[in-house]
Amino acid sequence: MHLSVVSSLDSQCREAATIRLGRTHRDSVVVLHDLLDGSIVLRRIFRDGQLVEQAQATLEHGCLSCTVRLDVVPTAERLASSGHDHIVLGLPPGVAVDMAVMELKRGLERPAVIDNAVLAIDPSGLEDHIWDKHTLYESGFTSMPEDERTSGEFLIGELGHADTVMVHAGLGAELAGSRPDTSEAWAKGVELLGQLAPHAAISAADDDFLPGCYDGVEARARVRPGSVRVPLEEGSGSFRTVLHKVERPLHPGRFQEALPKLAEGCHWMRGRLWLASAAKVRIAVQGIGPRVWLESTGEWLADAANGPVSSSHGPNLGNGLHDVDAVLDWHPRFGDRGTVLAMTGRGDDVDAAEIRALLDGCALSEAEMRLGFAGLEDPFELESTL
Repeated sequence: MHLSVVSSLDSQCREAATIRLGRTHRDSVVVLHDLLDGSIVLRRIFRDGQLVEQAQATLEHGCLSCTVRLDVVPTAERLASSGHDHIVLGLPPGVAVDMAVMELKRGLERPAVIDNAVLAIDPSGLEDHIWDKHTLYESGFTSMPEDERTSGEFLIGELGHADTVMVHAGLGAELAGSRPDTSEAWAKGVELLGQLAPHAAISAADDDFLPGCYDGVEARARVRPGSVRVPLEEGSGSFRTVLHKVERPLHPGRFQEALPKLAEGCHWMRGRLWLASAAKVRIAVQGIGPRVWLESTGEWLADAANGPVSSSHGPNLGNGLHDVDAVLDWHPRFGDRGTVLAMTGRGDDVDAAEIRALLDGCALSEAEMRLGFAGLEDPFELESTL
């Protein structure tokens, strides 16, 4: 059984993407799920573009994960048992691909190959989504009041996991009869996609599409908190990504003062921190539009009780999965400890020299290193999270 999974916040973009994916195999079936008010799941199944089944079901607990577990997975199993070799799943708006893939692999009784993980989007609205302060529920994308994710948080997560981004005019443009693909906002949005998801193929309606690109291991590595992926080449357009590394620990007070300046005007900030006040804690930092947060991701490999598990390819996590960032940034003195930050934004707002000066100014001096880390306060209270 082969599966292609599509996530989106826009029903028009999602349906256009599923139609394209349905053409990649001879015997494909397309399934669209929507979670409506009142915990009602609407399921529609198409073959050759024709609606062959439509049904509704009421869930006892109407949440997105329940929709996937109780309807999306059983539907995929039923269609596979009927002989369909390729199933395209158009997920309800707000459902993350990685969550759906996890539930599919856990719940399906037969082996399944994920061909593609696709994000469908109208790029002309990408910047507005990133800077929108409203939650998915407040914006009407989900029917769950407790869903506190913003549209920017959802899209950045999906861009990290997707192997392909399919761009299409959204529902609003279709209803208005406009052509956003000829607008400056569309061109800027496509350019921004290249900065936010340099690993992904960006595919418009007339572009060739390469099926079978999904790599689950690489996708999980990209979205691991604290990991950093940046474009291989610096573009000359409106957006840029600045990457900076600091070997020494950061002074917590100086970093606390610098953080608002680093985040200002930044569409997406991501990376990991080595703070002197929580020296053994690998701290992930992420800023998406107006929101910035820090979280503990456990100890550094160099501080693990038994030390990092070594191999010919470098340190790994002990479960056969290599920590790519640790391998690439392993320091002979500090191991995987260190600060690595990347900031993406408009060229006028992201000043490389200023960012590097701010971060370098947070690093402990040689004199401070000799004094040790004792007595430094932990303003973010991250040490207590271990």
